[in-house]
Amino acid sequence: MEIFDDQEIIMASITGEDKPGLTSSLAAIIAKYGAQILDIGQADIHKSLSLGIMFKASHKDSGNILKEMLFKSCELGVQVRFSPIQEDEYNRWVSMQGKNRYIVTLLGRHISADLISAVAKVLADQNLNIDSITRLTGRVPLTESTGDEKTKACVEMSVRGTPKDRPFLHGEFMRLSQEMGYDISFQEDNIYSRNRRLICFDMDSTLIQTEVIDELAMRAGVGDQVKAITESAMRGEIDFCESFKRRVSLLKGLDESVMKEIAESLPITEGAARTLKILKQYGYKIAILSGGFTYFGNYLKQKFGIDFVYANELEIVDGKLTGNYVGDIVDGKRKAELLRLIAQIENLNLQQVIAVGDGANDLPMLNIAGLGIAYHAKPKVKENAKQSISSIGIDGVLYMLGFKDSYIEEKR
Repeated sequence: MEIFDDQEIIMASITGEDKPGLTSSLAAIIAKYGAQILDIGQADIHKSLSLGIMFKASHKDSGNILKEMLFKSCELGVQVRFSPIQEDEYNRWVSMQGKNRYIVTLLGRHISADLISAVAKVLADQNLNIDSITRLTGRVPLTESTGDEKTKACVEMSVRGTPKDRPFLHGEFMRLSQEMGYDISFQEDNIYSRNRRLICFDMDSTLIQTEVIDELAMRAGVGDQVKAITESAMRGEIDFCESFKRRVSLLKGLDESVMKEIAESLPITEGAARTLKILKQYGYKIAILSGGFTYFGNYLKQKFGIDFVYANELEIVDGKLTGNYVGDIVDGKRKAELLRLIAQIENLNLQQVIAVGDGANDLPMLNIAGLGIAYHAKPKVKENAKQSISSIGIDGVLYMLGFKDSYIEEKR
């Protein structure tokens, strides 16, 4: 073992069945001889313990520490293995602490070994080291869920180092996502990533599983015409403002009562109710920034306690839609402006803001937010967004923010 200043560094690796008081007992032996713990890490998978303790002890005490830890481990029914740490090896490890840190989040209905292998290889090829792997979702059932809630799985990796080619890394993760049917998020782990306080959602096809203007159009008998314009706008093929004017004009004469009927039967996106409830519990401010209509945004505001709603106002005269609108159109540019405005009101840095949307007109706000997430979006939107979710419900946002199911359950 390397000796310097009459000290040596030892790594103790403990494995076996976890038991209450095990960590306390072993740490007490180290403390008894005044040795210094330099690092410690523990993982517990199905009662199987993996505990590592790196400590520095004087040469005269190290033998006694190892002997007592060996006896105690035998008494507790676990195995302990000791490894010497050379001085230059330790110094290299210390020097890595200043490296950049990243969070890699894997999302899907389940997490496969193939996915873990492929992601780990990309990271290794980029000279990135995986420090820890944590499961954020609850334990996976052996049988499929029979309830309304669909099975979901999420694993988070803490990664350290500097990527050799970050654009290439993003491209590889996008390729794996498309080929394997998972979502892979790569974020910087910095002061903002765990301190985000505002989330801005698009509404149509994001918080709700429909385009409200299409629902209105069907009842006005112009469904096919409006749907074709909507899809073209969402693909970014035509200007949003022009498409909006054309679609709204086709609604002329529709009875106002139809809006109430549609609002009361809106199909809420999978995981949306859970996501909004949890974010409110943890003190997030929530905004809807929508190219849809305020009537439906306000309905969701009342239902879920949303803080801000900015959308388009339909003109109504004598209980009928006129085919016109009131005020400025909330398009992509306006969404980004509103996101900035709310962040200023809440005294937040843009890096503390999350934006979630599915269409081309959401890209401006997705790109200025600290965390921009394309949700079940068109290919063009996914390619230009920082992150995306396509494999599970919108509660995948919670896992990208680092929420763990066990913490969420405790909060309820």
